[in-house]
Order: sequence, then structure tokens, then C-alpha cells
Amino acid sequence: MDEHDDWLAQRFQQHRPRLRAVAYRMLGSTAEADDAVQETWIRLSRSDAGEIDNLEAWLVTAVGRVALNMLRSRATRREEPFDERLPDPVVERVNGPDPEREALLADSVGLALLVVLETLTPAERLAYVLHDMFSVPFDEIGGILSRSPDAARQLASRGRRRIRDADTTRDADPATQREVVTAFLAAARDGDFDALVAVLDPQIVIREDTGTGILNEVRGAENVARRASSFSHLEARLALVDGAVGWISHQGGEVFAVASVTVRRGRIAAMDILRDPGRLARLGVS
Repeated sequence: MDEHDDWLAQRFQQHRPRLRAVAYRMLGSTAEADDAVQETWIRLSRSDAGEIDNLEAWLVTAVGRVALNMLRSRATRREEPFDERLPDPVVERVNGPDPEREALLADSVGLALLVVLETLTPAERLAYVLHDMFSVPFDEIGGILSRSPDAARQLASRGRRRIRDADTTRDADPATQREVVTAFLAAARDGDFDALVAVLDPQIVIREDTGTGILNEVRGAENVARRASSFSHLEARLALVDGAVGWISHQGGEVFAVASVTVRRGRIAAMDILRDPGRLARLGVS
């Protein structure tokens, strides 16, 4: 690697956390996000970097274009109905800072919003993610999509409406989140049905991904409480999942599940639980 290549690689590394955050929100997969970032580096290394006025803007646009192509490729490969799956959760490490993971967790949208993003078209998702989450101007987004800035603005607006209608907001106070999730885990461990119902929103929705291609859904506080009581034998501990207090459970020394929890008005309004052993292994959750 010559001096120029070394300089370019260093500049790219400075922007890598932001690029991975963009790709993760576009794709909902940490592995695919890594692939998109690597492809962006390849494109940069083959370009005339000296002609790039704003490297950060160029890279964000490039990784958005790569992620868009990956989303479109997913659609063209679907010969059968698309398997349902939860996006990859981001679990905070406890053994020291990780700049890339911190970038994913910073201002985290939460797994519930990522689930809604999965329902958008690739173009809507790109427009919403790049503009609303990363402040990319609509003229640049339109250039990626080969559409006018007004058309890009309309795409983002449609995505915004879908997300607003789904109500993915959550209590921002970490202390409240911790108190509520701790109470839930204690009630589940004790098999205390009434205590479980008390900490759950009456309209709670649980989505569970076991790797079968179909998301299992449980709705209503009493139904969720009955289900939670049946897992009282599992060890569970608090964890920071997608920027909010969630939990990790273990069985026989192995990770059994990771849950992203949405606390709203002091009660648990939603939980997204990943129980796919293969994906948990790939995510390196310990």
C-alpha cells in the first residue's frame, strides 16, 4: 500500500462507524451492513479520490446506493413469499468501548422501528433513512434513485407516515426502562401472573423470531403473562439492546434469546425477541 492508499484508508476508517450505521438502518442486518461498507471501500479505492470534494457526503451516498441495490436484490430473489424475520439486535458490549457499536446505538431507532422499516419499499426506506436519520438532502437522494428531489421527498413522507401510524415511540428515561424491565424479569422468574399483567400494557404485542421464517405473535397482557410464566426456568439479565434496556436469557450456559423492549407510559408495550440459534451465534452475543 503506497502513501496515498494508506491516507485514503485512514480517512475511510474515520467514517466507517457512520457508514455502518447507515447500512444497518437500511438493511436491518449487521452482516449485510458489513458487506455494504466493504463494497463502499472497494468503490472508493477504485475512484479518483482527489476529485471528491466532500468525502463524508460521497461515502454516505455510496453506501446508501450499495444498500439500495442489496434491498432490490432481495426482492428479485423472492420466488416464494419472503420469510419474516426480525432485524439483527445491537447488544452493547460490557468489555469496553466499541466505536462502531456505539455509532449503531447512538440515537438508536430501536428494533420496533426497524421492523416497520422492513415494510417499506426499498426507495421509501432509502429516502426516509438518509433524510430523516442522516440529514442527506433530497437532491442527493433523488440522484441515487434517479428521481426528482420532490419525488424523493414524497417517498420519505410516505415512509414517515407508515412509521408514525405504527407508533414506535418509547419512554426515553433509562431509569424508567430499567425499573419496568427489572420488574418484568422478576415477575417472570417468580411465575407471578398478576405482577406480570401489572407491568404490561393491555395491548402489548410480542414478536418472536425462532428462525422458522414466520414471526410468532402474542397479543394482550394476559396472553403474554401466561407465556412469560412458562419460561421462569431461564436465567435472564438486563442488557442494552438497540439503545434501550432489554434482556438476554440463558439456558444451560448458552444464549437462549435476546429481547428488545419498548417501554411506553411506564409499561411494556412491545417486545421483539430473537430466538434463532444460528443468528444469535453469528451476532456473537455472550
